[in-house]
Amino acid sequence: MDYELMMNGTIKIGQHAPDFSSDTTYGPVCLNDYKGKWLVLFSHPGDFTPVCTTEMIAFAKANPYFEKLNTSLLGLSIDSNPSHLAWMHDIYNMTGIVLPFPIIADRNGTIARKYGMIASDISATETVRNVFIIDPEGIVRVILIYPLNIGRFIPEILRIVQALQMSECSKSSTPANWIPGQPVIQPPPQTYPLLQERLNMIPKNNDSMSWYLTFKEPPKECN
Repeated sequence: MDYELMMNGTIKIGQHAPDFSSDTTYGPVCLNDYKGKWLVLFSHPGDFTPVCTTEMIAFAKANPYFEKLNTSLLGLSIDSNPSHLAWMHDIYNMTGIVLPFPIIADRNGTIARKYGMIASDISATETVRNVFIIDPEGIVRVILIYPLNIGRFIPEILRIVQALQMSECSKSSTPANWIPGQPVIQPPPQTYPLLQERLNMIPKNNDSMSWYLTFKEPPKECN
């Protein structure tokens, strides 16, 4: 772990996610359990709170879609495991939905501090709504932070995972407002001969706005 992360929990995109191990509502877990899979690690301020309850229900409903993308969900708050279990059961009693993913009981805030999930100017005892998307090699690829009173839009988190996977599979980038099935952006040419070749192809393919902004159809399948 580097010095900056050790001192203030500042994580940047491209860094290895800090290791952890903890009790959860589905037994002990550690970061290494998710090696080879994508992981969406998300924190919530507290159990038995209204916004968090709606988010847990939404994540549970979306879980099959994440699973199809080789992606696991993992929640966290500084509430105790008995509190998590009671909250899970309360959600089940209200909705019939069983939360299919673990929730970490980070009672001493060790994991929350490692990941910078506590915004001290807002609360010293609650985690804000962080989302860390971690790739199969344990690298942090996306960081999202929401305030306490704003619920997350789960389809966008799902779309981000899809965009990351498509980008890797197709060796390309995704444009603004991209959704699965839409064209992706080809890497721009790195030499002048390739630039000229790209310009010559524009009238033929009608898939470009410029030599540096050229689209292509995405692969039919990306694993």
